[in-house]
Amino acid sequence: MSDTFNAGIIGIGSYLPEKKMTNADLEKMVDTNNEWIVTRTGISERRVAPKNEATSDLAVRAGKKAIEDAGLDPLDIDMVIVATITPDMFFPSTACFVQAKLGLKNAGAFDLLAACSGFGYALKIADSFVRSGACRRVLAIGAETLTKIIDWEDRGTCILFGDGAGAAVVGRVDAGTGLIGNYAGADGNQTDILYLPGGGSRFPTTMDTIDKRLHYIKMSGKETFKCAVKTMSDAALKVLADAGKQLSDVKLLIPHQANMRIISAVGKKLDIPMENVYVTVDRYGNMSAATTIIALDEAYREGKVKTGDLVLLVAFGGGLTWSANLIVWNKEELK
Repeated sequence: MSDTFNAGIIGIGSYLPEKKMTNADLEKMVDTNNEWIVTRTGISERRVAPKNEATSDLAVRAGKKAIEDAGLDPLDIDMVIVATITPDMFFPSTACFVQAKLGLKNAGAFDLLAACSGFGYALKIADSFVRSGACRRVLAIGAETLTKIIDWEDRGTCILFGDGAGAAVVGRVDAGTGLIGNYAGADGNQTDILYLPGGGSRFPTTMDTIDKRLHYIKMSGKETFKCAVKTMSDAALKVLADAGKQLSDVKLLIPHQANMRIISAVGKKLDIPMENVYVTVDRYGNMSAATTIIALDEAYREGKVKTGDLVLLVAFGGGLTWSANLIVWNKEELK
């Protein structure tokens, strides 16, 4: 069955909490220092959501901007997908809270859990919905409040993560534009290098799991680094090959913002100069599913993405999961 419609991003927006946590702030909390953090991660600061704000609150702000950017009414949205590993609660889905708060009365709603690759997965699914004719417009959101699941006593992880949300409205676009390639993969044999063990059916919440600090992010840094570089590079090459494009065609690479060393290694492996790689990790840290969409929104608003440019989003996350999305940018430049 051939595709009926072409799909692309017709609206985009993002939201970042106001509060900044600098490396100097972290020096007062854990045994670390600014030089150590910057040398190993490239991160100088990250955003922190207030205690009274949940992931849906950030997602709503980003989603509202994306809908307005598309020139649409909330009733025009047919489906909302929220990619997150920090849901408001196990159920109802965070997407249901977003649907209610934004007044998306005509939209179905569900969450998607693919860790840092989550937005790439959501974009692939949104593309399929629109191409098939099942939906005309899908709101895809990547949103996280990772600072709520950080072990602030673990200097190897607490320096890395931040909070934020980004959103895109995916709808019908002209032939030859929009999403021209999507790829998503996983390796479930690598579940033990980046995970949060406590709180699910494997280790339900008890005083024992709390005492053992199982409700915080756990990570094997060296293994994560090696897998991140390989999987993102391989995913980028596959999505380009499937679309009949070359690395030299890519105007802007937006990789998952895990840390600067990973970003640099991926750029080097793909032979893409750093001036063509968009970076936010220094200012926001790792925001998991929110990183690539926030970076894309910023790049667009800074005029670094222009109509007709080929943009490559690539991500890697716990699971292991990976994703790549290839976009012929279809939105006109901001005036």
